[in-house]
Formats: sequence, structure tokens, C-alpha cells
Amino acid sequence: MEKLRVGIAGYGVVGRRRRQFIDLHPHLHVVAVCDKTFKDEGQLPDGAIYFPNYQKLLEQDLDILFVCLTNDIAAEVTIAGLQKGLHVFCEKPPGRDLNDIAKVAACKQKHPLLKLKYGFNHRYHDSVSDALKLIQSKELGEIINLRGVYGKSKIVSFSQGSDWRSQREIAGGGILLDQGIHMVDLLRLFAGEFVDVHSFVSNSYWKHNVEDNAYALMRTKEGKIAMLHSTATEWRHRFDLDISLEKGAISLSGILSGSKSYGSETMTVAWATEGDMGDPKEQTTRYNQDNSWANEINEFANAILQNSTIVHGTVEDAFRTMELVYKIYCADPKWRESWQLSDRISSEFSLKEWVQ
Repeated sequence: MEKLRVGIAGYGVVGRRRRQFIDLHPHLHVVAVCDKTFKDEGQLPDGAIYFPNYQKLLEQDLDILFVCLTNDIAAEVTIAGLQKGLHVFCEKPPGRDLNDIAKVAACKQKHPLLKLKYGFNHRYHDSVSDALKLIQSKELGEIINLRGVYGKSKIVSFSQGSDWRSQREIAGGGILLDQGIHMVDLLRLFAGEFVDVHSFVSNSYWKHNVEDNAYALMRTKEGKIAMLHSTATEWRHRFDLDISLEKGAISLSGILSGSKSYGSETMTVAWATEGDMGDPKEQTTRYNQDNSWANEINEFANAILQNSTIVHGTVEDAFRTMELVYKIYCADPKWRESWQLSDRISSEFSLKEWVQ
């Protein structure tokens, strides 16, 4: 089988990391990349050609486009890729706001044979996959509530020193949209859609024009409650997700990452029994390898090669997760007013209404 030709738009930290795992796939081959840091056109030592802009990249003979760009142009380049007849993989978030993802969805409707996938990478971590299987088995009964904390110590990137994430016109939002969106997506994955949302959103510490803390209390139609804290003032990087169920509990702690700063990735399962006196039997699994990047790319490649359905990170997933992010923003009246956000968001709203 001939290898599918891949182009990568945005060849920074994430683009290079994506390439590392694209190169491991037997049926994918990176032929071209682009990044604004390239001052001219040329060829990398491995033979891939490079360009300073995505327009030149899209003139190449490609099958697949990976979009690893800033939020302000992610949707624009995703649409351009689809219009070129390319399968597209785009990093989270899908854009700056719901309008961005709605435009992409409208374009995708015109290209039903093309695969479009969004990089909600945390769904592919082994701890998350194992927790989801356990929940779906019903061994521990139904979910009662969830508590998620995801935080780091600043908004500006440590690795690059770039401050675009603190600029509203580029990023669209702060810590909730940039990092907390992963936790929002996981809460949806485990509990379903949230119809009632209350929140406090603030930028009182770093004083950027994007949020550095978001606190949310949410409820599904079935009555499952979730509490979320997305923060850029968690001085020790932290990832914790506690899930209480009728017959026990699941606690996910730490997440394997490139920075190694979130601690060991573990899943602790507790089985509640009538006589445990509040001290139930527990079992902790520690995960020493991060298979998420490879698994995510493998699923995308297989969907193209076998013409199968995208499992995670569909355009509807991206829309619903972005919708919940904006419900959290809009649930704080002061934040909604200061940002002039529309509160025209409802769980009854269909994606179709947004793209028409």
C-alpha cells in the first residue's frame, strides 16, 4: 500500500510531536511542513520541504493535513484543507469560539467523504480508556458526581516563552479554553451533556484579558453533577478527576505529558461494600507509558484507510465541548457582560442550527 502524504501546518512543539508519531505509522509519510518561523522555502534534512505559510503548503500533493496552529487561524486552515479535498486532523481547541467551529461544520457537510478529527488527546490516555471501560461495564453502577481539577502555574508557555495564549484576539479564551477544555471534554465523555451550568470566571491574578481561573458547577438532564476548576494559579501542575458511582469510585490522578510535570498517571478504583466503614477496598494502577499520541493518530489513519467512523474528536464532539466551555463563560453574568458574549447557547440547540 502506498503511504498517505501528510502536510503539517504549524511546526512548533505540538507539530513536531505529532510528526514523531506520524513517522511511526507504516502508512503515513510527512512530505511538507509550514511554520511562520521559516523565513523562506527549503528542505529539512529528512527530505520534507518547508514553507513559511500554509498557502504554499496546500499547493503540494497531499492526502492529509495536520493543523497545529494558533486558535485564530485553526478553523480557517481546517476549512482550506477540506476545500482542497484533504482529510484533516486539527488540534484543540477547534477555534476561538462557537462561530469558528460552526463554519468548519458547515464546510464538512459539503465534504462528507473526508475525515475530520480533533485532537482531544486526553481521551486516549490509558487511564482514561480504562476508566471509561469500567464505567461502561456498570460494575460500579451509575455515576453520581464528578470533580475535576486541571491546573498549571501560568498561561504563557514555558517551553516557547510565547504569550499568544494570553491575548484574547488570538487565543479566544484563557486557561479554560486552552487547557481546561480537556477536562470539559472528559466530563462530557463520562457523564454526557450538561444542561444546567453555574460558574465564576476571573482574571484577577495574572490580569491578562483572558481568564486565569474558571469554577463551574454543572448538572446533566439525568441529574449527574460535575464540579470543575480550571486554573492558571495551581503552582504545582495538577490533574485530578474523581468519579463517584453507586457502588464505588474511580480517581484519576496525574497525566503523562511531555513536561513530566503532572506527576505519575494513576487510576485508583474503590469498591464500596456495606461493612467497609468508609474505608473500602482499593486498587491503584500506575501507567508508565504514554500511548495516547500514537493511539490517536492510529485511529485517524485507520478511519481513512478503512473508511471507518471517527470514534473520538468528531466535529460534533468539538462543537459540544466548545459549547460547554461557552456555557461556563456565559453562566458568569459579569464575565459574559465584560466580554460581550452571547448567551444564545442551549443544550437543545442542534449543531445544524449553527451551520445553516
